[in-house]
Amino acid sequence: MGFEALYQRGRRARFEAGERLLGEGAPGEEVLLILSGRVKISHSGPEGRDTVLDFRGPGELVGELAVLDAAPRSSSVTAIEPVEALVVAASEFRGLLERPEFALELIRVLTERFRDADRKRIDFGATDTLGRVCARLVELAERYGEPDGAGIAIAMPISQEELAGWTAASRAGLSNALRSLRELGWVETKRRRIRVMDLEALRARSGNLQN
Repeated sequence: MGFEALYQRGRRARFEAGERLLGEGAPGEEVLLILSGRVKISHSGPEGRDTVLDFRGPGELVGELAVLDAAPRSSSVTAIEPVEALVVAASEFRGLLERPEFALELIRVLTERFRDADRKRIDFGATDTLGRVCARLVELAERYGEPDGAGIAIAMPISQEELAGWTAASRAGLSNALRSLRELGWVETKRRRIRVMDLEALRARSGNLQN
């Protein structure tokens, strides 16, 4: 079961890499279902620095919370590569909530996200920067990894600044962690490209954080 019912109520839209799909602080007037490509969810802090909260890809919703509670959006959604999405008006989305099967699927997705966020907050408080970086790399490899010779290529154009924000680390802390992982032979890195060479070692060093 998924969100197939949205296809009858939305319009397709394309976004270029770097283009904003939804803006923080804007009213919740629409929900987007990602059809292809990937986006980042980010929050702008008091000093204007963006903190990456998560990534979403094909088959995943963005923007649904602001539609459900009618509050301004608490984060922005930006394409990190060319994206095609289904744009559904808030009124159409709310109308689908009258269908029990659709409402239950949405509840399942939201519950899974909230539990995952709570688990990560707890686990991240109990490990160091290197462990958090390992946990995020494991998650990226499992969600977006593609076999590449002896390793797993994380086929997503993520910058070190984005990865640092998502890991709750400074840029310097992230650089030190990646250097240590390269020296151990667990990862290989190039500009906006990471290849995981030893997934099990990363998983063990992360403290077995559940992703």
